[in-house]
Amino acid sequence: MAYFKKQTGNLGEDIAAKYLKKNRYKVLSRNLTLPIGEIDILARQKDVIVIVEVKTKSGLEFGEGFEMVNYFKQKKLLSLAKLVQTKYPDMTVRIDIISVNTSQNPPEIKHFENAVEDN
Repeated sequence: MAYFKKQTGNLGEDIAAKYLKKNRYKVLSRNLTLPIGEIDILARQKDVIVIVEVKTKSGLEFGEGFEMVNYFKQKKLLSLAKLVQTKYPDMTVRIDIISVNTSQNPPEIKHFENAVEDN
């Protein structure tokens, strides 16, 4: 089961990276491991550094991918954003979520810009 989840996640990240490139983002890194966690995709859109959390589902029985980004995941993403900000002090850092549903053909992609904000 874990292998299937990892395979589904990798497929979703491949789809999301292609989607971002098609929409004029520059993918800087994938599966970027930092001391406090991992960033699925780190990208740049003009003068903005974008942390992209990718959630992939192979069906909608248990909800959509973006619904899986709970309070604790949001806090982790905000911590990662603060760390990334220190590496890019002159740029704005934003957190996006890309939800991929692979049960559709072609896969359905939902992109939520600035989906997680620090209040």
